[in-house]
Amino acid sequence: MIELEGLVRCYGEREALSDVSLSLPQGQTLVVFGPNGAGKTTLLRVLATLLRPHAGAVTVLEHRLPEESWQVRGRVGLLGHDPLLYRELTARENLRYHARLHDVGDARVEDLIQAVAIADRADEPLRTLSRGMIQRVAIARATLHDPQLLLLDEPYANLDPSAIDLVAPLIGAQTGCTRVVTSHDPTGGLAQADLVVGLRAGRAVLVKPAGEIEPREIAELYR
Repeated sequence: MIELEGLVRCYGEREALSDVSLSLPQGQTLVVFGPNGAGKTTLLRVLATLLRPHAGAVTVLEHRLPEESWQVRGRVGLLGHDPLLYRELTARENLRYHARLHDVGDARVEDLIQAVAIADRADEPLRTLSRGMIQRVAIARATLHDPQLLLLDEPYANLDPSAIDLVAPLIGAQTGCTRVVTSHDPTGGLAQADLVVGLRAGRAVLVKPAGEIEPREIAELYR
């Protein structure tokens, strides 16, 4: 599902990602650890076709990026730090707007409104909702088109334990989707990972199956 060989992505003269290589099979979960600024979000944005690689080979869902990005975009669900929602629209209006982009019917929107438990606030402007509720709407937005690949940037940020239980069926390992998840939580991250990548200053200093990782290896990334 994902093949990276020597991926490089720059911002000006700075390499945000430098010579990153990995392979993730279908249905597995890659968890990416690393301190702030290590390149985690940049990696997700490259995989989502929002940023072009500057060097190396990138294949997502059997399509080469950036040449075949158009073949990938409608099959990926991205949940980033930016919820990609319009603050002046209601939750329902936001979801219906994104549903139209993916040719998804209103029934799916209503199912997701119930699934993330926002029915009683679905017709209020997004700007009036709490950060946790906005995160739930963003999760509904990212999953409404049943993507084959989920790209999740700290997906449980701003969510309390009950909300995490609500959204887990949509973005958790039980979905069966191939997933790339960024995390700062060694215990929780390792529990859901098949493959682990540790980034430091844009370099993949750790690439191992989750079963071969010791928590101290994750901790060392942040020192």
